[in-house]
Amino acid sequence: MIANVLLLTIAILLALGFWLMGELRFFVPYKLVLWRAYATPILMYIGLLSANVFAAAFGLSRKFFLKDTGRKLSHLDKQLHRGQTDVPAPPFEEEAD
Repeated sequence: MIANVLLLTIAILLALGFWLMGELRFFVPYKLVLWRAYATPILMYIGLLSANVFAAAFGLSRKFFLKDTGRKLSHLDKQLHRGQTDVPAPPFEEEAD
């Protein structure tokens, strides 16, 4: 799940970066001056934005793709302990004294 969220985060940030490159073309002559003066704040902002986009995508994926997981797993666990499934439960091995 983390790999999927990371891929989504990278795709969103790349789309945002390409859009900004098209919108901010008038800064091209000043790119060296801007980079030297504001490299640290720009990189900090990109890092914080990446973390926030990752957290939002992770939260949304947990909310929508893991819905009712606990209920489904508890139902499967109850079936295995009752012996109502085709798959047998693993045998319980006791220690020999």
